[in-house]
Amino acid sequence: MLLRKQFEEQEKDILSPRAVYSNNSRGRRQEEAPCDVRTEFQRDRDRIIHSKSFRRLKHKTQVFIAPEGDHYRTRLTHTLEVSQIARTAARALRLNEDLTEAIALGHDLGHTPFGHAGETALDQLLPGGFRHNEQSLRVVESLEGESGLNLTWEVRDGILRHTDDPEPRTLEGQLVRICDRIAYINHDIDDALRGGILRFEQLPQEEINYVGSTGSQRINTMIRDLMKNSVDAPRISTSPELKGVMDSLRKFLFKNVYVGSAAKSEEQKAMEVIRMIYQYWTSHFHDLEDEMQKQCALYGPERAVTDYIAGMTDRYIIAVFEKIFLPRPWKP
Repeated sequence: MLLRKQFEEQEKDILSPRAVYSNNSRGRRQEEAPCDVRTEFQRDRDRIIHSKSFRRLKHKTQVFIAPEGDHYRTRLTHTLEVSQIARTAARALRLNEDLTEAIALGHDLGHTPFGHAGETALDQLLPGGFRHNEQSLRVVESLEGESGLNLTWEVRDGILRHTDDPEPRTLEGQLVRICDRIAYINHDIDDALRGGILRFEQLPQEEINYVGSTGSQRINTMIRDLMKNSVDAPRISTSPELKGVMDSLRKFLFKNVYVGSAAKSEEQKAMEVIRMIYQYWTSHFHDLEDEMQKQCALYGPERAVTDYIAGMTDRYIIAVFEKIFLPRPWKP
């Protein structure tokens, strides 16, 4: 049963000449025999979904630390929203939907507990700094399983370059990069309104009038603009007008939600939790479990402890902190 061959033949009829064809991947770091059912990028998507790192995203902060309420986004629901938006656009642009989905599902695997507060804390502690996109690549290349997930070059490139410069070297990776921003701008507005951090009338009205007053309207406006400006183009982009609106909304969120708002009042505590655990374990790494001892010997205590902390969920790191630093009741 060679379904993979059928899928690869279908891509020749469906995909744009600018898309990445599954049978034309640059390959994996460790060569593997092809699957007879799935294409290379379908295999990558499945490996990410079945990884422990992916499952842990459900208990990692997106913006608000451990919110009381079932409808606030977590790092997992953010990832799924990015994937859905990017897949819709990829299909319309005749790009490789499987490659797009794999990049989207893997792009935030390296995010820390406590969201960007955790990233900031580890960036200050780790010699050489910490960036979640680099950590996401490290997860899929080295940390997940015994020796990483052995993903294709195209997926790894998209994961590494989904934020900051330079941009990804495939159109599918460029698409995820923009859809990541579309997703978080919209759902962070939604969560801030739900949590009472913002009132609708506080939103910048000129920008809201341009993209729409509801989340679905805004996403629709942004995706249509992206598709219009990217169809048969050598690069994925939005119009200059929409880019200006998105940049303005992002700055507004940084000023009114991401920094200094009531929703962020616990971030200094979260950063202190990470700092104390990092300092404790880097000076007591001989007390770590056997597997972590091996990681310390392989990468050094600073790097291994950083990997350990970055992989924790919000609730697990709180439990670790309590175990190390809080006194436990004496039992006779």
